[in-house]
Order: sequence, then structure tokens, then C-alpha cells
Amino acid sequence: MFSGKTKRAWFEMYAYFIGKIAYMQTDSIVLEVNNVGYNIRVSAQTIQNLSQFAGEVKIYTYTYVKEDALSLFGFLTREELELFKMMLTVNGIGPKGALSILSTLSVDTLRFAIMSGDAKSIAKSPGVGAKSAERLIIDLKDKISVEDVFASNSAENSPIVMPQESPAKKEAIEALTALGYSATDAVKAVNSVDCGPDDTTEEILKSALKVIISI
Repeated sequence: MFSGKTKRAWFEMYAYFIGKIAYMQTDSIVLEVNNVGYNIRVSAQTIQNLSQFAGEVKIYTYTYVKEDALSLFGFLTREELELFKMMLTVNGIGPKGALSILSTLSVDTLRFAIMSGDAKSIAKSPGVGAKSAERLIIDLKDKISVEDVFASNSAENSPIVMPQESPAKKEAIEALTALGYSATDAVKAVNSVDCGPDDTTEEILKSALKVIISI
């Protein structure tokens, strides 16, 4: 049995690995580092992103320690790692549930769902029920700032557009939520629309409605 101090030591033992992917499975990879293969659990989105990589990759890791298990979880960004660790503090959301959520929602989309109280989108994750989604929102809402929600590392990695930068998009999002769509789905639909700076709210809304039906 591991003591609390021993567990913390394991948690902090590996910050990241840099190596080549030996092979990938549906929920894990084997990363070869200095002729040693590390079995690392990852989200479905990470698997998808890694399929585009060639050569060496950098994987941030979290070591999960239980009395009868020692597992490595991997992430492409420190943001994703930190959000995973935050979810582990929520009662009922273990590493399997946290990874399931990150397989379903991107980091920015999950942050927006938490801030907007969108339990429905979080509960779409396999193995995560409505009560667990609501508990996650309650426990983490105060730990995520507006700056975190709208932070963007790059245009292609962030599905969230700051409303103040696009008043028409903001109004289209508000219109969709007024029609009963979730805030997360509304943001995803509006930001997937290819529109110009002169497009009106009505034009954006019409295009977003066509998209949101398929979400």
C-alpha cells in the first residue's frame, strides 16, 4: 500500500517523455524512449492528433497510483494535463471518466461547458452520467476563469471565439441558446461557420442552424 507521500512522489516523478510512437491502440500508445517502451493511456482526441505526427513527440504525463495499480496517462499539452488533474479532484470522476470527457470534448470546449453550466454536453461522454457532470461543474466552475475559457494558443486549436471580437457571432450564439440549444453546441456551430467580418447575425445564424443539426 502506498502512503500519501509516496503517491505524491510518484505523481511528480515523470513530467513528460520525448520519444517515438511504437504503436497506438484505441485508448493508449506505446512510446519508445531510449529503447524502453512506455504504455501510456491517452484520450481518443490525442490518438487522432498523434496520427498526424511523424518522428519524435512530446507527451506530458500523469502517474496514477492505486494500491493495486500504477498507470501513466499522457497529454499533448500542459493545459490538457492540468484540466485532467482538476477533474480527478471531483468526487465520482476518476481517471477513466476524466479521459472519457477529454475524448469527447476539447480542452476549450470543456472549459466553456463548465463555465456555462452545460452538463448536457459533458454527460455525453461515455460512462459519465448527468449527476457526475453536474458535480464536475459545481466543483470546477470557480477554478476556471474567463481568461482560461477564451485563451487561444492558435486559431486551429481553439474552437472558442471571443465574443467581443465578433458581435455578430455573439448575437448568433445567444439566439441559438434562446432556441434551446446548449451553449457549447451553439459556440461550436457558430465558430464552424465560414463567415466574413461583414456578415450579419441573421446570415451567421442561418448557416449555424444547418451545422448544429449535425452535432
